[in-house]
Amino acid sequence: MKLPLSVDFTGKVVIITGAGGVLCGDMARAYAQAGAKVAALDLNEEAVTKLAKELTDAGYICRGYKANVLDPVALEEVHQQILKDLGPCDILLNGAGGNNARATTDNEYQHEAKEGQKTFFDLDASGVDFVFKLNFQGTLLPTQVFAKDMVERHHGCILNISSMNAYIPLTKIPAYSGAKAAISNFTQWLATHFAGSGIRANAIAPGFLVSNQNRALLFNEDGTPTARSAKILAGTPMGRFVDSAELLGGVFFLTDDDAASAITGVVLPIDCGFSAYSGV
Repeated sequence: MKLPLSVDFTGKVVIITGAGGVLCGDMARAYAQAGAKVAALDLNEEAVTKLAKELTDAGYICRGYKANVLDPVALEEVHQQILKDLGPCDILLNGAGGNNARATTDNEYQHEAKEGQKTFFDLDASGVDFVFKLNFQGTLLPTQVFAKDMVERHHGCILNISSMNAYIPLTKIPAYSGAKAAISNFTQWLATHFAGSGIRANAIAPGFLVSNQNRALLFNEDGTPTARSAKILAGTPMGRFVDSAELLGGVFFLTDDDAASAITGVVLPIDCGFSAYSGV
């Protein structure tokens, strides 16, 4: 992997939740390649075990751990194991999150709803609750557990994953948009709360990326953009989607104590200009 910045994270213990996914898996690879000791956490134990083996075989330091970000007891057990295996946390990257079909409408506008479609009035309360828990509590709880290491040593960095949805909510996904807005707010809260403890807290807000989860929403079977995809690209000044590798520069910068020593409470858009465009 070509690293976006020449940053030396040698000796740093980097804990990444959601590391079984594509985006956070690439972040784990980048940190390991930059010399960090990486703890890859995910509910999918097979995925992080495979990732850890890949990086270990390549000569880097990475351990995989099964972890439920909504279970504080289980997180503390993982915390104690990481302390034994790698040491106290220097950088926490809260990458676990996502949406759920039960909290998504089929239509963009209520007046266009057709019979049989799931409308706003059909949203499942348990689905909405799941999305808020996964994104917000799935960031708060790991921070409660791993930031203790930082407070004790008066040093550390927290990086959260917000979204373009946090600025202006997208149609069809009210719960996910609201949950990501909460992440941006929580990032600022953490930055203030821990300012005197030597801990910085920031976030990135990725723009639209193509992944296995959303590919069917963005492209038709013949490879042409869907109507929703066309709207996104029309509202993006650079006229393209963000590549996952393009997140790494912002991630490295915000978690580098030398480069970003005075930066805390910031939510950095990495979005090909989407958040800057008014539409005219």
